Amino acid sequence: MKRGHSHKTQPADTGVATMIEYVMVSGILMGLFIVMLLLVHANFVETPVNTITYSAFTDIGNGLSTRIVDVYSLAPETGNITSSFDLPDEIGGRSYGIKISGDASGQTVDISRDYIKTSVAMAGIGASKHGAAGGNTTGAGVNRVSYDSEGFE
Repeated sequence: MKRGHSHKTQPADTGVATMIEYVMVSGILMGLFIVMLLLVHANFVETPVNTITYSAFTDIGNGLSTRIVDVYSLAPETGNITSSFDLPDEIGGRSYGIKISGDASGQTVDISRDYIKTSVAMAGIGASKHGAAGGNTTGAGVNRVSYDSEGFE
């Protein structure tokens, strides 16, 4: 043996221990990364889209309610009147449905998709025209609000 020269030998399993450590740390980090991706999508993408969708549904409900009240306020004693208008086809990249519900004592415009639902009250149409408004539609295509003094079958 030469002086000043020390040769320490490493155990044979040192490379394996380093590899196992690397795989375990990488696995844990990948697991945390996947959890973060799921949370980021739910909190930073879906929540704002749902909030904007709810606001858009409220705006559409108010506009449609106003349109219906306008048609009924202009309705003739005898005859009919129709108003055509266009609604957005999609809100947040997805379609939605509109339904007029209630009776002569109180009616609402209900706009919904999945679990997002908005109800907007209409002014007393039923009391003023001796009948209730009704029907349903979607945002696709041109929509109409019609009044006929003889009623619809």
